[in-house]
Amino acid sequence: MKYYPINLDIKNRNCLVVGGGTVGTRKVTTLLKCGARVTVVSPDPAPQLKKLAATGSIQLKERSYQSDDLNKMFLVIGATDDERLNRQVSIDAERVNTLCNITDRPEVCNFILPAIVRRGDLVITISTSGKSPALAKRLRRNLETQFGKEYADFLCLMGAIRDKLLSQAHEPEAHKAVFNQLIDSDLVGLIKADKTKQINALLYEILGEGFNIEDLLPESCMEINEKL
Repeated sequence: MKYYPINLDIKNRNCLVVGGGTVGTRKVTTLLKCGARVTVVSPDPAPQLKKLAATGSIQLKERSYQSDDLNKMFLVIGATDDERLNRQVSIDAERVNTLCNITDRPEVCNFILPAIVRRGDLVITISTSGKSPALAKRLRRNLETQFGKEYADFLCLMGAIRDKLLSQAHEPEAHKAVFNQLIDSDLVGLIKADKTKQINALLYEILGEGFNIEDLLPESCMEINEKL
């Protein structure tokens, strides 16, 4: 199987998780982080899912799965230990043209989930096309070591710089050389070492007046703001 790589926008989209155990809970957590409206169907949901339901973060149906649970769903994840049920979810999803992933069963999925390294807006995905999840996990651990929290801060800063340049009516094509300089510099290392003065000196050298870390960062970039 040759999979077509894609990143989905699931913000405010209806997503269903069938299964409320450890795996289902992990899938729910990831969906919520991406802004999905999540419904869980499980006759015996984990305590964490009950807490999420109590706060209104998810909709929880404490019963067995029914085919019409798929109505108006953008995607569904089957995460039960019942092979027959998981395959029924896959069949139902195919019938209504809904995106479907069945945990650890790529042969009955129309999409698979990669291993993920997330550092703020930086998302690195690893897929072995279902051939070796163990290798994907090993590579993920390696990348988690290589790409630390400083990359989230770096990307947030780069976004703020880009927004400011665009607000000054700069053409996006004109930014390429500037951003390549920032990427090729030791800006990531300076952020990791929390060297604010050196960061500002580097920004001045490459960008000129009006670019300093204190003024650039929006409130949403809490990682760096907490360091300063």
